[in-house]
Amino acid sequence: MNWRPHSAMILGAGLGSRMRPLTDHVPKPMVPFNGSPLIDHILDRMAKSGIEEVVVNVHYLADVLEDHLVARDGRPKVLISDERDELLDTGGGINRARPMLGREAFLIHNSDSLSHEPDGPNLDILFDGWRDDDMDTLLLLAPTGESLGYDGTGDFEIDDKGRISRPEARSEPIAAPYVFTGLSIAHPRLFKNAPSGGAFSLNRLWTEAIDEGRAFGVIHQGLWMHIGTPEALNEAEDATRP
Repeated sequence: MNWRPHSAMILGAGLGSRMRPLTDHVPKPMVPFNGSPLIDHILDRMAKSGIEEVVVNVHYLADVLEDHLVARDGRPKVLISDERDELLDTGGGINRARPMLGREAFLIHNSDSLSHEPDGPNLDILFDGWRDDDMDTLLLLAPTGESLGYDGTGDFEIDDKGRISRPEARSEPIAAPYVFTGLSIAHPRLFKNAPSGGAFSLNRLWTEAIDEGRAFGVIHQGLWMHIGTPEALNEAEDATRP
């Protein structure tokens, strides 16, 4: 078997404001997609990819999400990173959870990111692309104009070596050819200059890795679906209905 991370983190602490009214009584990871909570789809795919332990951070309606995860049977093993006291954003949340994630590279997965992947799992594409000596982070990127539920102007460019960069100038309709899908691999090296505590964005660490030539990307295959609004949820269910 090719390289697989032992551990992963699912970012589950967000407020889910854009998903209301679906998130009035449940956190966004618990919103049903084709009959099962979003987070169950993600955990099931992680289990199939060989991940053993997953850390989930909780904040908004934390008890609802934590109770569901505690009651879940089978792999992967789920650990809780508690952010009830303070919402820490992407970088701060991962930084708090790092003692539970081990000393090796690990997967990071947004809770509102799903894929329709008839040609095989995109987790395999991400894992097969990891080079531990050369990379501090590896991002799964999707073509900006071919993604469901995303209406932005893209995030990154990628060169022939796989290194990513941000476009210097934005223009319409698409400023960058690729959008971040919410899935990445990070080595603890990425956090070497991270703040010791408090909230901060993972983007801050990506900028440093880009400047050092240690941030890379691989291209998503199939249809990437950003489940950020009720309308996007309906579109995604329609797109994946047999």
